[in-house]
Amino acid sequence: MNVTYLGHSCFLFDFDGTKVLTDPFITYNALAKNIDKEAITCDYILLSHGHQDHMADAEFFLKKDNATLVAIYDIAEWFKEKGIENLVHLNIGGKTALPFGLVKMVTAVHSSVLPDGSYGGNPAGYVIQTKDKVIYFAGDTALTYDMKLIADRFKKVDVAFLPIGDALTMDIEDAVVAADWVNADKIIGMHYDTFPNIQLNKEAASQTAQQANKKLVLLAIGETTTI
Repeated sequence: MNVTYLGHSCFLFDFDGTKVLTDPFITYNALAKNIDKEAITCDYILLSHGHQDHMADAEFFLKKDNATLVAIYDIAEWFKEKGIENLVHLNIGGKTALPFGLVKMVTAVHSSVLPDGSYGGNPAGYVIQTKDKVIYFAGDTALTYDMKLIADRFKKVDVAFLPIGDALTMDIEDAVVAADWVNADKIIGMHYDTFPNIQLNKEAASQTAQQANKKLVLLAIGETTTI
C-alpha cells in the first residue's frame, strides 16, 4: 500500500485501489500550494477532530467524490446538516469494518471545535488494520497512557503517524515514547512546520528518533512512500 503526504496531517492512502484521505487541509496551507486538490480523489475521509487545519477541505472532497466520512458522532452529524449522506458515526473505542480493513477510533488528548464554533465532540485517533498491516494515525494528541492499549489490542503497529511539532501536540521526545507504547519502530511525522509555533528542527528530531532506535520518516509534501 502507498501513502502520499499532502501537508500538515493530511495523507492520501491507497489501499489496493481504495483511496482514504485523512484530515484534509490543503486550501489554506501555504506549504501545500503546489498540491492540486482537483486532481485528488478519495473514497473515504477520516477526520480526527473539528479544527479547521484538519477539515478545511473535507466538505469539498465529500461532495466532489461522493466519499464516505468517518468521524466522531458529533462531527458526522454536523456534516449531515450540510447534506452529506455517506457517513460512518463512531465514538472512542468503536470500530467499523470497511472494504480496506478494520478502523477503530482511539483516544486523543487535545481539543475540538468546528469552524463555526459548534461542538466538535472528542478528538480522536484511528487504528487501521488491513489484511497485512496495522497503521496508527494519532491525530492531534499529547502523549497518553491510553496508547498502551493499542499494543495490547493489536500487538504490533507497522507504522505510527504521529504529530511532532510541539506547542499544540506532542514533540519528538514524546512521540518516540508513544511509538514504544504502541509497539512501532517506524514513525511518519506530521503536524510540523505549517505554522510558526510548530517549526521542527529536522536534524535534531532525526537524532532523537535514532537514539531511541526508531526510524523517523519526514516526507516532502507531495511525496509518496510504500508502507
